Amino acid sequence: MAAANPIIQQLREQALALFQIGVNAANPKAGLDKAFQDNPLSPLQDGRYLVIALGKAANAMATTCLGALPQDTPFEALVITNYENATKIEGATTFAAGHPVPDENGLAAGKAIIDLLATTTDKDKVIVLISGGGSALVPAPIDGISLEDKIAVNKLLLSNGYPIQDMNLIRQTLSQLKGGGLSQLARPAQVQSYILSDVVGDDLSVIASGPTNPPLGTAKDALALFEQKGLIDQLPANVRSALENKLGDQTKDLSNTTNLLIGSNRISLDAIFDAVPLGWRGLILDDLLEGDVEDIAPHLLAEISAAPRGEKTAYIWGGETTVTLKGDGLGGRNQELALRLAALAEKEPQQDGHWVFLSGGTDGRDGPTDSAGGLVDAQTLARIREQGADPEALLANNDSYKALALSGDHIMMSATGTNVADIQICLVDKT
Repeated sequence: MAAANPIIQQLREQALALFQIGVNAANPKAGLDKAFQDNPLSPLQDGRYLVIALGKAANAMATTCLGALPQDTPFEALVITNYENATKIEGATTFAAGHPVPDENGLAAGKAIIDLLATTTDKDKVIVLISGGGSALVPAPIDGISLEDKIAVNKLLLSNGYPIQDMNLIRQTLSQLKGGGLSQLARPAQVQSYILSDVVGDDLSVIASGPTNPPLGTAKDALALFEQKGLIDQLPANVRSALENKLGDQTKDLSNTTNLLIGSNRISLDAIFDAVPLGWRGLILDDLLEGDVEDIAPHLLAEISAAPRGEKTAYIWGGETTVTLKGDGLGGRNQELALRLAALAEKEPQQDGHWVFLSGGTDGRDGPTDSAGGLVDAQTLARIREQGADPEALLANNDSYKALALSGDHIMMSATGTNVADIQICLVDKT
């Protein structure tokens, strides 16, 4: 369903083009190519390269890395990614697994990593290629915790508005691989990790729950995060017991590991800024956008409402928001943020000019849906009502997916093969 106003339609097309530029800037191949050009991989004497790629960008990262390996050094490779991105890679064993909810294939992938690391010697070198999504894709629960327990905890985290830092602290305490566990298991081999960031602030211990970085906290800290939201009684009994007994806590020696950041959300925002059309004023207002979308939407609208008259302004944000579920509808944080902003804007309409607002996930998927996010304008809610639905009721039920389907405001794209969190763009034309 297209916007009827030709100016709005043009703005929508421009916003989508800018978003695609941001996604393209997160191409993991470019980042890895530069890293290998700066520091080429050397042949190993009597050793192997063990390549482990995990996350939504695992395919591109693994393909690039395998092409950079010295031809006379043997290697083994494991690639773990989400179902939408999975393809066969020559020379590698590939696992397609569940995201954002872990599944049996991810459990098998985690076991494969642990089994491979058990064969290392001091002559081997482990190359770890990390991108967003790796945490859910590779569940490797500590003793006493089942996959079902991990799934239950994951659903609890996703539905209660935990920021990614808190979610991954909790995941680390229940995993053999997260929070530096992979590097620990890789001993006595050296580990070189290349990381594509999908988290605000690029904390390497948060990305994919930090398999090659120190843990964010302890089991005691994880328990406190559940206590703060009154969720202790909703934890599986095995998980609660593990946290209360501080199981999984240990000091990890990560002196065998070097980490390198190869891409981030800020790089994508800068690319969008550089591509703002001639005659427009571009502003990156925030590259650390966090918080519940219910709180974020009015903040963004206030910034948009201040757009100067007589100008064309492109506002740009990046980060990772959260949603606290109060209903049983379908959606994701980007879809709900877009819908909430459109609802607020209808109550406080712009006095002049035209605007569109886009919020999208750089991985091409928003939550458990086939939508990357939403692209709304001043007529979004009117289009929903024309289809016989109540947008406010849909929003109250967290049913942003249905609402944006009715208004024709979904961003539909295939999985991008990368992930550097979310991008928001608002184009305001007051000329």
